[in-house]
Amino acid sequence: MLAIVCPGQGAQKPGMLTPWLEVPGLAELLGRFSERAGLDLRRLGTEADAEEIKDTAVTQPLIVAASLLGAARLAVPPGGVVAGHSVGELAAAAVAGVLAPADAVALAGVRGRAMGAACAEAPSSMAAVMGGDPDAVTEVLTGMALTPANVNGAGQIVAAGATAAIEALVAEPPVGTRVIALPVAGAFHTAFMEPARPALGEALAALTPRDPDRPLLTNADGSVVDGGRAFLDLLGAQVTRPVRWDRCMATLAALGVTGVLELPPAGTLVGLVKRELGGKTAERPVETFALKTPDDLDTAAEFVARHAEPRQSDTDHETAEVPA
Repeated sequence: MLAIVCPGQGAQKPGMLTPWLEVPGLAELLGRFSERAGLDLRRLGTEADAEEIKDTAVTQPLIVAASLLGAARLAVPPGGVVAGHSVGELAAAAVAGVLAPADAVALAGVRGRAMGAACAEAPSSMAAVMGGDPDAVTEVLTGMALTPANVNGAGQIVAAGATAAIEALVAEPPVGTRVIALPVAGAFHTAFMEPARPALGEALAALTPRDPDRPLLTNADGSVVDGGRAFLDLLGAQVTRPVRWDRCMATLAALGVTGVLELPPAGTLVGLVKRELGGKTAERPVETFALKTPDDLDTAAEFVARHAEPRQSDTDHETAEVPA
């Protein structure tokens, strides 16, 4: 079984859209995305430097646009699983047919602006805690009034909260860990983002979603969400709740996923999947593929074909009885 995953904030790189705009039709598609997002995504994705594209209001629509440009040229067959990390859930919603791609980019623009404004209301930040016992790390964070905002699995928890508390965590890491301060505008997926919810909620209410055409996972708890409106409701709540990517990966394993392909700007999520589900100790090691540029499309198509569920008409009786 194939899974398509969509990265979140932090995956952006200067010039990441440049090679995709050489593919026929994608420059025009990006133009439509830019119009809906109210940003010149072409310039931002080809000419802007790292400092400019780390602005939350820019990063979020830019990442969703990058993922959906890749998806536009990747033949994804019916079936399989879709999941996104944080703002990547908007791209995942489009891949699963819940939202039109342009609506997903426009929504990312609203989300990014609202979260950026929320960041300005109080000083807050985030830091990655690498290694250590997850329960022990969570206990330490709770004691420091910090939130485990991204529980990413594979030995990684991202802490979020007041800037002073993050600085104290960096200065004195929990036993057996190393802590890396993250260059972000604020404490995403915590109560610090509560001011972002009204604008995001208004934008979500204006959309008419469809139900997903394949299993679509939520960051809230890693479960499969069957209804389009229910998924949008979760998107509205998720800006103030932790991302449970560890549980999303557990669901991928439970569903029998054999291959995980990450859409552009790819690399982060397949790295987590490889460490969590691809090692020799895994019951059924999962293969991964990072779709980074159009040069990867042919190999990506082979990967998709290898892990896609066979259609009933393409299989004999014996093969049809074997679970994907």
